[in-house]
Amino acid sequence: MLVLGRSQVEALLDPDALIDAMATAMADLSAGRASVPDRVAALVPERDGFLAAMPGFVPSSGVLMTKLVSLFPHNDGARWPTHQALIVAFDPDTGEPAALLDGTAITAARTGACSALSARLLAREDASVLAVLGTGVQARSHARAMCRVRPIRQIRVAGRDPAKAAVLAEELSAVLDSEIRAVSHYAEALDGADIAAATTHAVEPVIRRPWLTPGVHITSVGYNLAGREIDDATIAEALVCVESRQAVLAPPPAGSNDLLDPIRDGLITADHVHAELGELIAGSRPGRTDPDQITLYKSVGVAAQDAAAAALVLASARERSVGEEITLW
Repeated sequence: MLVLGRSQVEALLDPDALIDAMATAMADLSAGRASVPDRVAALVPERDGFLAAMPGFVPSSGVLMTKLVSLFPHNDGARWPTHQALIVAFDPDTGEPAALLDGTAITAARTGACSALSARLLAREDASVLAVLGTGVQARSHARAMCRVRPIRQIRVAGRDPAKAAVLAEELSAVLDSEIRAVSHYAEALDGADIAAATTHAVEPVIRRPWLTPGVHITSVGYNLAGREIDDATIAEALVCVESRQAVLAPPPAGSNDLLDPIRDGLITADHVHAELGELIAGSRPGRTDPDQITLYKSVGVAAQDAAAAALVLASARERSVGEEITLW
């Protein structure tokens, strides 16, 4: 069995190839070519955490795998990231365990890549101002990925801790060509933004309709069993797109409170979900139809994304002879 650590996974993942791989995976998922059941989780209430299992089979990637991912939101992010994961790949012909990969890097990269895919499909072509809400791993991933699909000239970073926002702005300035600055409030970051990337563990919404500029594209990847990232007014007005209707509308821990709560309260129905990304790619559903339209991609993460990313890593590792081979029996 091939074993790949985090630094190896990070070095093997090509960011542009990853965005393209997300498109193929999302098309396969919407077309029914991928087998991706809802995730299940064991809860750790005293830490507000959980351990989830996410199995998936994507024939076009040739990967049968499962991801085990923990979410412990009170981790400091330095010694222990809030999200930590392992991926085990199996031979799709025999079921034999074939590879063990760090899944933490894959989770970070594939989530940002799929948000960038949504921007490629839904954001205005001239979108140039990006608001990054949050200061963690996903904030970093989204800033880098969005710059690969739109001509981002300015990035505003906002978070609960202004010091962390300042550190992130300085860090991103060293690797991106955009003008990057930390701001003091989410509303300030969103004022005039063409793309808003919400990457928080918010209890109260960090995306609110009065703060938004016409034509903004929103991506929301935050997850909190006790909270939401987006307010009702934005949900009700936006053109809402998702990875999978089944996943986003499933009960916790699979679904999203951002949509389940307004459905429960009678503000919208399940039919308010306009399209899956795979339907936009296939052309079976339209995307943006007006430059002033607010578009929203709500992500809960699906195993098809992990499978597609793992396929890229494993192919590159074998081509370059990277990783350690171990024998289980």
